[in-house]
Amino acid sequence: MARSQILVIDDEPLMGDYVQETLVRAGHDVDVCTSGAAGLELMQKNSYDVLITDLRMEPMDGIQVLQRARKESPGTHCIIMTAYATVETAVAALKEGAVDYVMKPFTPDALELAVARVLQREQLARENRYLRAEVTERYDFDRMVGESPAISCVYENIRRVADSRATVLIRGESGTGKELVARALHYKSSRRDMPFIKVNCAALSAGLLESELFGHEKGAFTGALERKIGRFELADNGTLLLDEVSEISPELQPKLLRALQEREFERVGGNRAIQVDTRIICTTNRDLERAMAEGRFREDLFFRLNVVPIYLPPLRERRDDIPSLMEFFLKRFASENARPARGFSPEATRLFMEYDWPGNVRELQNAVERAVVLSTESILGPELFALGAGAPLAKSDGNAVSVRIGTTVGEMERILILRTLERCAQNRTRAAEVLGISVRTLRNKLKEYGQNGGDDAE
Repeated sequence: MARSQILVIDDEPLMGDYVQETLVRAGHDVDVCTSGAAGLELMQKNSYDVLITDLRMEPMDGIQVLQRARKESPGTHCIIMTAYATVETAVAALKEGAVDYVMKPFTPDALELAVARVLQREQLARENRYLRAEVTERYDFDRMVGESPAISCVYENIRRVADSRATVLIRGESGTGKELVARALHYKSSRRDMPFIKVNCAALSAGLLESELFGHEKGAFTGALERKIGRFELADNGTLLLDEVSEISPELQPKLLRALQEREFERVGGNRAIQVDTRIICTTNRDLERAMAEGRFREDLFFRLNVVPIYLPPLRERRDDIPSLMEFFLKRFASENARPARGFSPEATRLFMEYDWPGNVRELQNAVERAVVLSTESILGPELFALGAGAPLAKSDGNAVSVRIGTTVGEMERILILRTLERCAQNRTRAAEVLGISVRTLRNKLKEYGQNGGDDAE
């Protein structure tokens, strides 16, 4: 677990030195001052995990320090020291935000125990936040569909390497299910009850990504008003997924390499090493060998990431799995949307089997969901699927989108968007999901069509 930053405020210098010596020996970094004003000044400059303050001080007592500290640094946990502990003083301190108190005189063990309780409580709270977010996302082999030799090889690789610390690099085209494999690796491991944290490396600039990965200290840059815990630290004892790792800038790659090799890092603006036990899984749809040859990706970082490679084949290389995927997504979306769909016509199945699926499993999933939502029939025919340049979108049957020869692409798009919105009861969020576009894109399209178009809410 990372070392903690602690601030001690006591107007008796000997007591402050005693607390500092005790906590430094326990492995913490400790600053000490002898007045509330000096302590608050330090809190404006630095971030602290724990504040330990005496209750009886002049001119600013411990309660006043607590009140100010909550405004200056709401993420700092406070312990009160007092030689005058009564029920009333304890309740007053707890009401002002203290999480514990110790009575003077106290032994080193008593102080260390109080600090450990506070830090453990924060660690558990942090883990619970992420575990609650993940509880409905527990992917296992029951979420991975297919029995072809190509995908069976992936299953076997997951079984072999899941319960290890080895870094895994998952490679494959977009839409093949790389994150699904990453989750299976985590939940098949002994880390399954610890956080699974992910970060999209392609979605952030180099500066923001560095802060997101490693965190930052208060005042590290303009707008850094509080200490931020990075993803590496949040995933301590768990798993960190670096999605699209190929997009990390050359400037940040050396820092990532050091974090992987040494299992330690510094927060942005910090100067102390933070050690973690975080298992790393990476994904990419890029040609990393070409990126290395062009000088865009470090060779030493590639070899550090590519300890265990797992290749996810595109759907066109595992066509035997297409019928199983069709059935899986049909049952799922028919149930979610209360639709009568229960099967595919032979023509629709043939269309799926002959199509090359450039968007892979994600494209197939979206195609089935769109058809389930738009159709009122129990059997889905080929007219509901626009899978290629020559494939029909739908026949005119009153329930599907009507397209005539000579219809422009723009008009086809307009018809599809408006009909999908109609089928989704004017719910723009749901319609955007079915169409595979963002709500903002849908809103802009509706504005082009002169529509104000329904609710954004679920």
